[in-house]
Amino acid sequence: MRSIRGIGALAFVGVAALTLTACQQGSASGGGEEGDGVTLQFQSLSDQPATQEAVTSIVDAWNAENPDVQVEIVQAGWDGAYDKLITQFTGGTAPDIIHFEASSIVPFARDGYLADLSDSIDEEFRDGVSEGIWESVTVDDQIIAYPSTLQSYMVFANTDLLEQAGVEVPTGDTMTWDQFQEIAAATTAEGRYGVGWGLGSPTASMMSLGLGFDGGYFEGEGDEASIEVGDDELAVPQRIHDMAYADRSLDPTSLTQSGSEVLASFYGGTVAMTVQGSFQATNIANDAPEGFNWAVLPPLEGSAGAEQAANPQTYSVNVDSEYVDESTEFLNYFLSADNLGQIAFADSLIPSSQGARDVVSELAADAVGWDQILASGEGLVGPPFLKVEGYTEWKDTIATPAFQQYFADQISIDQLRTQLTDGWAEITG
Repeated sequence: MRSIRGIGALAFVGVAALTLTACQQGSASGGGEEGDGVTLQFQSLSDQPATQEAVTSIVDAWNAENPDVQVEIVQAGWDGAYDKLITQFTGGTAPDIIHFEASSIVPFARDGYLADLSDSIDEEFRDGVSEGIWESVTVDDQIIAYPSTLQSYMVFANTDLLEQAGVEVPTGDTMTWDQFQEIAAATTAEGRYGVGWGLGSPTASMMSLGLGFDGGYFEGEGDEASIEVGDDELAVPQRIHDMAYADRSLDPTSLTQSGSEVLASFYGGTVAMTVQGSFQATNIANDAPEGFNWAVLPPLEGSAGAEQAANPQTYSVNVDSEYVDESTEFLNYFLSADNLGQIAFADSLIPSSQGARDVVSELAADAVGWDQILASGEGLVGPPFLKVEGYTEWKDTIATPAFQQYFADQISIDQLRTQLTDGWAEITG
């Protein structure tokens, strides 16, 4: 019997979501039965052709080995996925297995729509995932999803330009922000900036990299969370602002662009370095001009370490599925080291488990940057904002425009602090 649930997820996106047409792709009963067997509906958001191929291959292998428990892929897309899940859950048509991400799936867990997986996860997988990543998918002491793949923010460098400036490419386990800023200044010359950083949508980067300075922004969980915007939280935006407007080693125009837009300047040699999501390593390898020499520098380290936010893609099980056990059995297979490694490599992302990272390391072989990218996975931890009700509204309506104004040099650091703090008070009123 369906339990009475809260409406936190519904309120999260507004009443308008309720007008969406229900997508009859599955049901809480786990799909159709054929004889003594069952069919599990697996809603996948993987949108890259190579990743879809990897997912399909794994599902096909499972189906061949498990004739009594068949898995049917229901291909969906990231756009509108949150609203779609609201419609599916409230209409009783949610699939058995749900692919999403930690920051977006948590509200559904709080409203009681997801099964507790704490006792079902394969021991090898559990032991191979860090506590910081497990924290990102734990709600009220219940594990509500398998974490799968993640990204970090990495510094990509044109090694020829660093060499011309007399800069030695860092090779340590981490690189301090001071080192990064020194390299940026050294590689800045007439017609060239040391760094191009696409921060047209800046909040995710600021929230993630802020953890390296112990800047968590939020204390508490749910609707009891409070905000604190201190010097630690503002360390990263202030350094970026100083690089753009004090030593002028960072192209201020790039701050209005997307990461992908900045890559053109990187390829063209008008910026020596760029900060990008780690997944861009594959795009750069495929798209950079012939003869373009580049490297991924060690993970950035702040005063508190090289920590960044873990916001993994996730796989959850519908609590109302008739086949919760079968669904978790499939997920243990799906996220084995070999399978998760194949998915992560195809998607150019960091797998959550050490075993899968070892697999990616072998698949990547001598590919540029993967050693540093995989190493950054050690510093991924569950950020406070994942557990905060109202975070998405604050991010979209308060934080993003405030950071944009600050990076455009339109407001001071104190005004940024005030906007972030007062805006949270308005939302949580």
